[in-house]
Amino acid sequence: MSYDEKRAFMRIDVNSDMRYRLVDADEFHAARCLSLSGSGIFFIALKSCDEGKALEINITPQNSITPAFTAFVEVVRVEPLTDGEYEIATKIKTIKG
Repeated sequence: MSYDEKRAFMRIDVNSDMRYRLVDADEFHAARCLSLSGSGIFFIALKSCDEGKALEINITPQNSITPAFTAFVEVVRVEPLTDGEYEIATKIKTIKG
């Protein structure tokens, strides 16, 4: 059985602009959401985050069919990329409409 078959929630490729901030900060940072599932959000950003930190994420899809949403997440993994960006995996704690 492959890793994807063991997932509790199906992963959906999104490739959408998003913004995020530490929950105790005022400044938002731009990022690119690559995928999301019922339990997490995976994105690429120019700024790193520490594992365990709480973030507020805002995603506004480019099509009008899919509504925008805000999620509060916990950073579970950060991987630096060779071009100075970071892959950031998060676990969803709560979702606001």
